[in-house]
Amino acid sequence: MASSMMGQLVSPLENGHHVWEDQSFIKWKKRDAHVTLRCHESIEGSLKYWYERNKVNFMVSNSAPWNDDAVPEALDSAALWIKGLPFVESLSGYWKFYLASTPGNVPLNFYHTAFQDSEWETLPVPSNWQMHGFDRPIYTNVEYPFPLDPPFVPVDNPTGCYRTDFVIPKEWKGRRILLHFEAVDSAFCAWINGVPVGYSQDSRLPAEFEITDYCYPCGTDKKNVLAVQVFRWSDGSYLEDQDHWWLSGIHRDVLLLSKPQVFIADYFFKSNLAEDFSYADLQVEVKIDNSQETSKDSVLDNFTIEAALFDSGSWYSSGGSADLLSSNVANLKLDLSPRTVLGFRDYLLVGRLEVPRLWSAEQPNLYTLVVILKDTSGNIVDCESCLVGIRQVSKAPKQLLVNGHPITIRGVNRHEHHPRLGKTNIESCMVKDLVLMKQHNINAVRNSHYPQHPRWYELCDMFGMYMIDEANIETHGFDYTGHVKHPTLEPSWATAMLDRVMGMVERDKNHACIISWSLGNESGYGPNHSALAGWVRGKDPSRLLHYEGGGSRTPSTDIVCPMYMRVWDIVKIAKDPNETRPLILCEYSHAMGNSNGNIHEYWEAIDGTFGLQGGFIWEWVDQGLLKDSADGTKHWAYGGDFGDVPNDLNFCLNGLVWPDRTPHPAMHEVKYVYQPIKVSFSEGTLKITNTHFYETTKALEFCWAAHGDGCELGSGNLSLPLIEPQKTFHIELQSAPWHTLWASSSAEEFFLTISAKLLHATCWVEAGHVISSTQVQLPAKREFVPHVIKTKDTTFLKEILGDTLKVGQQNAWEIILNLKMGTVESWKVEGVPLMTKGIFPCFWRAPTDNDKGGGASSYSSKWQAAHIDNLHYITKSCSVQNMTDHLVKVAVVFLGVPNSGDDSGVEDTNALIEIDVIYTIYGSGDVVVECNVRPSSDLPPLPRVGVEFHLEKSIDQIKWYGRGPFECYPDRKAAAHVGVYEKKVSDLHVPYIVPGECSGRADVRWVTFQNKDGLGIYASIYGSSPPMQINASYYTTAELDRATHNEDLIRGDDIEVNLCRFKRYSIMVYGVSGSS
Repeated sequence: MASSMMGQLVSPLENGHHVWEDQSFIKWKKRDAHVTLRCHESIEGSLKYWYERNKVNFMVSNSAPWNDDAVPEALDSAALWIKGLPFVESLSGYWKFYLASTPGNVPLNFYHTAFQDSEWETLPVPSNWQMHGFDRPIYTNVEYPFPLDPPFVPVDNPTGCYRTDFVIPKEWKGRRILLHFEAVDSAFCAWINGVPVGYSQDSRLPAEFEITDYCYPCGTDKKNVLAVQVFRWSDGSYLEDQDHWWLSGIHRDVLLLSKPQVFIADYFFKSNLAEDFSYADLQVEVKIDNSQETSKDSVLDNFTIEAALFDSGSWYSSGGSADLLSSNVANLKLDLSPRTVLGFRDYLLVGRLEVPRLWSAEQPNLYTLVVILKDTSGNIVDCESCLVGIRQVSKAPKQLLVNGHPITIRGVNRHEHHPRLGKTNIESCMVKDLVLMKQHNINAVRNSHYPQHPRWYELCDMFGMYMIDEANIETHGFDYTGHVKHPTLEPSWATAMLDRVMGMVERDKNHACIISWSLGNESGYGPNHSALAGWVRGKDPSRLLHYEGGGSRTPSTDIVCPMYMRVWDIVKIAKDPNETRPLILCEYSHAMGNSNGNIHEYWEAIDGTFGLQGGFIWEWVDQGLLKDSADGTKHWAYGGDFGDVPNDLNFCLNGLVWPDRTPHPAMHEVKYVYQPIKVSFSEGTLKITNTHFYETTKALEFCWAAHGDGCELGSGNLSLPLIEPQKTFHIELQSAPWHTLWASSSAEEFFLTISAKLLHATCWVEAGHVISSTQVQLPAKREFVPHVIKTKDTTFLKEILGDTLKVGQQNAWEIILNLKMGTVESWKVEGVPLMTKGIFPCFWRAPTDNDKGGGASSYSSKWQAAHIDNLHYITKSCSVQNMTDHLVKVAVVFLGVPNSGDDSGVEDTNALIEIDVIYTIYGSGDVVVECNVRPSSDLPPLPRVGVEFHLEKSIDQIKWYGRGPFECYPDRKAAAHVGVYEKKVSDLHVPYIVPGECSGRADVRWVTFQNKDGLGIYASIYGSSPPMQINASYYTTAELDRATHNEDLIRGDDIEVNLCRFKRYSIMVYGVSGSS
């Protein structure tokens, strides 16, 4: 059969026309988009398939590989996903591969069966070829990696040539064969046995071709040859300018599907709930393919179409083997009444489900839908199935409703990203993402910015995750050119844009998790978007529509969905009486490096303002790629590390988690602001609020712990009545179980922590997991008494030799001050050196990634323009003010001047900052340091205001009373409880891929630095001073600023310590921020 077709078909690549540079030519011989097909042989087979496929829990995530082990694991996942499907074969494996520099350099007739490929290399499929040593990855955010000249792409267009072979199983005899590519980047053409069978674009959606007539007959041992030519660049690349790595190849699975001559080609499940949710009217629109039949008579003359609904939730409750067929809860029959929908040609099945178990992110109840095609004898001809949820998505003034409730979106944006594989997916890695999200109270995901792997949607259905499904359209790079119109304004691009939206909706339409479709991202706004919106609303009015482009409030969006809008501006929109749509931030709290500051301010507004329904943090994962270092180790690379030009450096590192899914410290803050149990204390009353919309507190165990001045005073379980969704329970202080402890406590500070734990394991976590934990401060029982240093009667040494002041107590301690410089030259305790240099002013810290955002207007640029990063401290004066038997007082005036390398001729007028420092050294060994800072009025907000000193590297044990135990800052500390914590200095360092300010601890009352023998330094607030921000690191500020990769950092010979004052929005501040 195959050889007879050779002369009948001509590949679109063979007529001389560059179809990959023609936006009007987007596909050839490609079948219409449809839901994922399973090709079951029976109802029982379909139920067994889902029975096994649904057995997913957090244990799976423990085996997620992030290194070279991921390569074979990707192939194993491809096999896993088709297990139990007798009419589906995976072609995933090692294929022959050749990379040509241009389409014109592709080996002649490489797609012929007789072509010799023995000299070619091999490449795993699925994969991105750049992740296996071919070509190079390119990272850009906005700029296209080639000249903007649509629809043309560079002549130098790496082109991958693939070859593999397969045999059709004899059990498939007489059936039709479909070749299914789940995704290929960016455009490709395929041949079977030398015959061209199809061409497609869109790097994130399937392409399917019928190949029945081109394959060798079943039962022969003759191998069919599949050849594929993949273009790195195509006109489609102009629609795929997302903020991620440009990677190429067959990056999702390749399948063979076997179908009968007449088969179920597509189906659309819908449920219409009664007003009181007591029942659901069910509909399934079914499309039948009978295109190969010689007779085009009605399908209904020869076949019957049915559907059945099974309660998947009952399968695992019995403990033994489940009777799957007995879980049938509804049957749907053909509705032959005349259709009123214009152009409707499908078949409609209808039924009713009484007392449905509704789907939501809190309660992800699922059913299994089975659609059956039978012949006139009642034999099953074809069978398809999927998971479905019964739920209602609707709108009310300023509200998005799910099952009648105005849900809150506690979301995150997620790119598909694996540090070793690029865009290729693994089951355990997807599960890992969902497990971490659920454990940190994330309940929604925006697929940024393209449709993702089909399995991702099934997992989101099962785990309970609201989803915005986004079309693979972004044309951000057009924003910065004046000579080329946005594609949305060009009719010639309309078909390509609509095809991408249609393909997404048709593939994903049966997934309960999807509550909104998105038309894409950052693609301007124009007539083409109006057309896309019109089609989606006509096809699926059961969901909302989202699109941020054009200002986030166009007629093509049902949600006001701005990105990075300020808190006061979102509140203003929510309070606008003329705006009836809910506001959900499509991107906010830019999680680049040490970030996510002030996220609590967003949630104070969201929780307290009608019309605000949450948002999606940008973004989930640092998009670092594994790269071999010169020494043989591997590190996470970013833009430019592969010699890629142009590039946007580390702007791909915006995640809440590292590439291997280790959470950043900021995840604690996200978990806290997203937690569903809210606790507050005011006027003697503790309020515990259940912010869930569907779940009571039945599955939770509450506990309390009381601390006084950092010491635990008591703890216990907290017995509470059942708190219904959206309800609050009040506990009066006098009747609380901790009242006696509080009333009898002499502590200056009394903190109460209320936690809620899961009583039972779920699919995403084991029992005992803390979903919410809040610390509140109760009023102190006694007034704060400032610490007073008690002077000892013992005399101590006081000696001035030239420019040196030596004070101390024999065999106990010794401090040497340089009276010329006004700094400490040495500090010893029991003869052991502690401080090597200090104490001097400090106003600079290594910039964070967000500090650098914004070019010349960024804080980093402003600080450097003001020379804050290069201050040199000149001692204007230093004198001994007082010397008694019990103390020595030294006054120093420092001038902070730009460092020119020459101290001569420095005038007071050159000083940017003047600092008065008074050292008071007591006979007890205590030192009080008082600082008064006078900055120039024209300076930008200072990154830090404090003092710096250096300790011997052996003084490596740190203990503090303040917030912790994890890294926290003045604008990111709500999750960090006040307590006493201990760590090694080396463990404070946070290995952000690009180094910067890190390892801070907020609201510290006191801190000790000690060696293994317990000798060291104690520092605390004094008098009425507020708590400190502290840092301690083996890496100096200059080193954190210098290094461009964490592995490039060079440890110093001592420990740099900073004790600082932060206060947002004043001259004494700068937190870590969370904007872009």
